[in-house]
Amino acid sequence: MREKVSFDDEPLILVDEDDNEVGYRSKSDCHEGHGTLHRAFSIFLFDKQGRVLLQQRAAGKPLWPLYWSNSCCSHPRRGETMDQALHRRLREELGLEASLTFVYKFIYQADFGDRGAEHELCHVYIGSSGGEARVHPAEITDWRWVPIEEVTRELEDAPSGYTPWFKMEWKALMDRGRNHIDTR
Repeated sequence: MREKVSFDDEPLILVDEDDNEVGYRSKSDCHEGHGTLHRAFSIFLFDKQGRVLLQQRAAGKPLWPLYWSNSCCSHPRRGETMDQALHRRLREELGLEASLTFVYKFIYQADFGDRGAEHELCHVYIGSSGGEARVHPAEITDWRWVPIEEVTRELEDAPSGYTPWFKMEWKALMDRGRNHIDTR
């Protein structure tokens, strides 16, 4: 069993709507009730065949367990730069390295019944990777490389199996960020 990489008490960065730091709070506290606005990131990894790496969140996740989502997502911790957090989490969750490009950021809020919520100012990145994922079993139950068109079709036909942030981010990537995706 690999060492634990995600902790309820890890200090996350609270932000205002302009992404200015305004304080710190534990991860578990940030996700209680309707959530407290905090900094986060999402990564989409593409391969040269035009596929994106999707992950199915582990059953032990408190929010959206067993839902399909983007390649990697998490939060920078107090005292950690976004770049440090991005690469730390890629290694922890997927055992991968990748060169990443910032695409955009946005604010969203999504409740998961009465179990808690996400309320994040999320920075979205894309990158390319041809490596074989070595997923962390406490973070990811399953993973797969999926052609871009198939992801779009799945989201139209059966959106309920995907995380809310993934659905928003995918639409924005396809609408205004597709030119950033390098599949050569």
